[in-house]
Parts: sequence; C-alpha cells; structure tokens
Amino acid sequence: MPSTVVDSPIGPLGLIASAAGLQSVLFDGGRISPDGSSPVLVEAVRQLDAYFDGDLVTFDLPLELNGTEFNRRCWLALATIPYGQTVSYGEQARRLGLGSDAARAVGAANGRNPLPIVLPCHRVIGSDGSRPTSTRLGGARQPANPPTPSLRPFNQARSGPLGIRQEKRQKRVRNAT
Repeated sequence: MPSTVVDSPIGPLGLIASAAGLQSVLFDGGRISPDGSSPVLVEAVRQLDAYFDGDLVTFDLPLELNGTEFNRRCWLALATIPYGQTVSYGEQARRLGLGSDAARAVGAANGRNPLPIVLPCHRVIGSDGSRPTSTRLGGARQPANPPTPSLRPFNQARSGPLGIRQEKRQKRVRNAT
C-alpha cells in the first residue's frame, strides 16, 4: 500500500492510502517508511499543506474507511463540524440521531478515527469543555484551553496550527529579501 510522510507544524504525519482512498493519518509519521506513491497521496499532501498554510478549511479527498457501520457514521459526521467550532460528544450523538445517552459510544468511535485532521476529531470535546484522552496527542485529558503549546493550535479558530506555518513562511520571505 502506498505511504508517505509529510512534515507539519505538529510533527511528521504518516499517510497511508489504497487505490480507492486515504486510509490512515498517523501522528507518529516517523515510524513509517515512504513506500510508493499514488494520486490519492499526492492530493492528500497538497491538501494538508494548504490546511496548515491557512488556505483550506475543508478536505475533499476520497476516503477508504475500514470500520463498523457505526464507526464510519461517527467518523463521517466529524467532517460536518465547521472549521473553528467544537461540539460535545452528546451533540455529535444527537446530530447522528442517537440521543445524548450515546455520547460514550460516539466518543469511543471517535477515538478510533483513522483520519485525524482530515476527519477533525479534535473538534469534539467533553460536555465539561475538556479534551478527551488520546494516546496520539500525549495521553492526558486536557482542558478546553490548554496552556500546552502543542495542543493550543487546535483550540484557536483561525490562528490554530496555521499560524505556525505562516510565521515560518513570513520569516523565509523576510530572509529572502
């Protein structure tokens, strides 16, 4: 299966695709070896770069989601959360027609999201405003406005992870002139 590693403001991201679509975004991209290429990977890299540069807020990629029907419904619902906004797990469950009592099941499904960032699970928070436990982001439950610089970008609507890349681009432009 084709795979690649893309540099991002939050570290190297590993991308794995099939001929049908993007299958996985891995936060620990340094653990995979690039292997082949595909039109899906080329487009995924282009869109991720545009996202981190602040030029893209919605991804438009073919996806190949491997999971239960319930998991796929939860994952695809993530794409409907507008950029710069958050919802609770209970709200996501209600949007899926399940009622807020399904919040834990929705949270468990989101925890298995194979395409973070592309399907923005970072936009779903606990009813108390806290971030969920995620081994991909360090494993500790985080407050909605964490002081930790590595998580802060996901909480800021427009500057977010985009600001990091924009600052680097501005420095390159200044140094080039």
